[in-house]
Amino acid sequence: MDVINNNVKSSNPNITTVRNLYTALGSREREISGLIASDLEWWFHGPQNCHHMMKMLTGGTTTCSEDFKFEPRSVDAIDDCVIVEGWEGAQVYWVHVWTLKDGVITQFREYFNTWLTVWDLKPLNCFRSATLWQSHPTDLAKRSFPGLMLPI
Repeated sequence: MDVINNNVKSSNPNITTVRNLYTALGSREREISGLIASDLEWWFHGPQNCHHMMKMLTGGTTTCSEDFKFEPRSVDAIDDCVIVEGWEGAQVYWVHVWTLKDGVITQFREYFNTWLTVWDLKPLNCFRSATLWQSHPTDLAKRSFPGLMLPI
């Protein structure tokens, strides 16, 4: 498994692609062509009013999504997935899981205000599967998040 922590400089091209996406989305031009497949598969878990990234990716705008800034706090890679985590104060915690094929983002999973664990379920003996990644929300002492398991 290729697990790369944000604190370590990486030459992983998938991480570079995803970081380029966040940079582009943070600019006024929002030029993302060539980074995302035209038939992007998207999955969302969270409150209906938090579809900020999909609105950014599709060009749909609302005052809320225009004001919302995705500022990654950690970026990790596991195989062909890049996991990005961020939080905005004590109100919003998010995790994005981007799947890439040949340097292009083909799938996007977005999770808001949940504790996420990524498990490797590829081995035949699933009972010995390893935890590959676990989210790190900063305010768990103040409130609890529902837990989700994402198999890869």
